[in-house]
Amino acid sequence: MLTYIIFTVLEIVATGSSKCKIHSSTVKQAPLKTDSIFYRIFQSIPSTFFELINQPPQLASVYQFSSVEVKQLAFRIDGVFLPNAAELPIYFAEVQFQPDKKFYSRLFTEIFNYLDKTELTNNWRGVVIFPNRSVDTGDTERYTELLNSQRVSRVYLDELSSIEASSIGIETVKLIIEPESTATIRAIEIVNSARQQILDVATIREIIQLIETILIYKLPRLTQEEIGKMFGSNELKQTRFYQDVFAEGRQEGRQEGKQEGKQEGRQEGKLETIPQLLGLGLSIEQIAQALGLDEQLVRQAAQPKS
Repeated sequence: MLTYIIFTVLEIVATGSSKCKIHSSTVKQAPLKTDSIFYRIFQSIPSTFFELINQPPQLASVYQFSSVEVKQLAFRIDGVFLPNAAELPIYFAEVQFQPDKKFYSRLFTEIFNYLDKTELTNNWRGVVIFPNRSVDTGDTERYTELLNSQRVSRVYLDELSSIEASSIGIETVKLIIEPESTATIRAIEIVNSARQQILDVATIREIIQLIETILIYKLPRLTQEEIGKMFGSNELKQTRFYQDVFAEGRQEGRQEGKQEGKQEGRQEGKLETIPQLLGLGLSIEQIAQALGLDEQLVRQAAQPKS
């Protein structure tokens, strides 16, 4: 199955400075735009990436995701998670859905050229996502030490079924390789779960659009209109967020209260991240800067609970 990059890419100038220019990359159509789908998943639900590699999903709060290109060498990397702290590693993500003997040669060439051109001094990790082990056919003899180290993680989507109580992001990823016979039912289950678990209507809408896109490519016999009817935008009125915040007749004061609650929830999520970041060796000051929190608040959250 051929896949091509359909990303907005970030040009890194020869000096590796932070001066950047955003533009669109050359687009080629493919039967299933796997790279593009993963790009959208990692943008919308970045915690999914860290769940795939068995890291705390809260780490997403101190990373920024983008697709990058080393301009002079025309190398493109599917996705890069850049940390807000120098002590955290850069994560390079590659999606590979077709056999390619030279895949690892190209992967490490791209990574090392990026590291050569950037001024960032962070350590690095590579993550490769395959649909299954049969696609992992790249020549590895020259790269055995790297592949057997903690530098590189290989994720096989067909083996994610062993994960219990998966998140919405993981379930959306698994839908990509779901058999056609059960894809529609599974998609509806994911959307229903999202509506029960997620308060933000914009996030729910993005998840629905992602799932619709996956189904359109997996089930070409169905029209976009037919798929859209499964999760019509009018049904967003049934979400908890819509009912709690935007239903007709709600008073403005209650709307403001919900907004404050969402902000408190985001801060609570950051506070829950602090123990994991301390475990990775970051200092109180570094964590406060990365999360945009007051140092005293971070110190309090770092204290063992009695």
